[in-house]
Amino acid sequence: MELAAVILAAGEGTRMKSSLPKVLHRVCGKPMIKYVVETAQSIGIERVVVVVGHGAEEVISSLSNVDFVVQERQLGTGHAVQMAAGKLNDPAIGGVLVLCGDTPLLGQQTLSCLIALHCDNEAAATLLTAEMAEPTGYGRVIRDDSGRVKLIVEEKDASPNERKVKEINSGTYCFKKDKLLPALKKLIPENKQGEFYLTDVVQLLAKDGERVFALKTDDPSEVMGVNSRKQLAEAERVMRDRINSRWMEEGVTLIDPASTFIGPDVALGRDTIIHPFTFLKGNTSVGERCSIGPSAHLIDTKVGNEVEIAHSVVLGSIIEDGAQVGPFCRLRPGTRVGKKARVGTFVETKKSIIGEESKVPHLSYIGDAKIGKRVNIGAGTITCNYDGFEKHETIIEDDVFVGSDTMLVAPVRIGKGAMTGAGSAITKDVPDGSLAIERSEQRTIKDWAKSRRKRKKK
Repeated sequence: MELAAVILAAGEGTRMKSSLPKVLHRVCGKPMIKYVVETAQSIGIERVVVVVGHGAEEVISSLSNVDFVVQERQLGTGHAVQMAAGKLNDPAIGGVLVLCGDTPLLGQQTLSCLIALHCDNEAAATLLTAEMAEPTGYGRVIRDDSGRVKLIVEEKDASPNERKVKEINSGTYCFKKDKLLPALKKLIPENKQGEFYLTDVVQLLAKDGERVFALKTDDPSEVMGVNSRKQLAEAERVMRDRINSRWMEEGVTLIDPASTFIGPDVALGRDTIIHPFTFLKGNTSVGERCSIGPSAHLIDTKVGNEVEIAHSVVLGSIIEDGAQVGPFCRLRPGTRVGKKARVGTFVETKKSIIGEESKVPHLSYIGDAKIGKRVNIGAGTITCNYDGFEKHETIIEDDVFVGSDTMLVAPVRIGKGAMTGAGSAITKDVPDGSLAIERSEQRTIKDWAKSRRKRKKK
């Protein structure tokens, strides 16, 4: 049976008190809705329909490879699925998985188990439930004397006795399409909210004698909906713990997991050590036997093997095997640090190549530059790459020694094995093996400082 997924993402999320649509708030750096979409797609569901409403344009622009329907008026979950019904006409679709866009913690294995239970029992509907010590805010699952699901009652419509029930509805369902669509047409808004509840479909099917099953998850955190900033922080904590635990099981050392922040799309190699207060985000990958941190911040960066990065910010860069970065560096997008190269203290780079075994040890700015192999860049060196209108390139060939406090005014080329004198402003190309010095002649005025102090005292 081919399944389609309908993801409900139209709500405003008033408790978030935000201009950003609720489902776009991030958990470990990724919008909540993306977790839900990717989980559905990971179990082989190709037809995914996202129901949008509040902030529809923003939600649509954040996703790809899915269909959308707009729920102009948010009249309840049942109404949302009614809006999506037109996208489910394909005869090949036999089942419909309904998911909430604000449940980023729902796991692939749990979803697979739900679908398996549904298919094995040829159920009309199968819902995912959880037992919660504090079920406030959730709809309660009401069972009959035989333990079968009879109905789901929303908290606002529940009686005092029904509110005592600890088993809650997660908002995740699997339906037979030919049972769901007729039931949707029978929904009426007879509740305090005046909304069309999807939960009423379960009651309608149960009353008609259809087979309704429930899978109770062992991990209540999986079904936690995020409706407030506090719940967002809790989801972040749970997701971060999952990610960190997975990498430790894969052979990565986290010195202090509580102060280590690893994004869901990050990849790490074995025997790498992550030190406290390190943030690894985006499509970052780190090789084996590396030391990252403390206080490193890497985004969309590829790191080779046996690399050391400490107290530095690295954005959109490539760091090759055996390189050293930091402390206190800022590597901006387009930087490539070659094998066994070193970028040291208080150095900023941008769109530059630092060649194999080359060194930029401290206090330099390297922008729009190509630096060859075994080059030494002296302290205080600056590539003057911007003339006020355009950026220009500096090329430094192999085995060059750049003296301290050199200004390289681009466009300029320093030939192989050449040297520059400290304090020089190099504006012309330097031939291979040459020395370039640009300084005004030093004048020494004897006793000038002594006489100035005497005049000041008088």
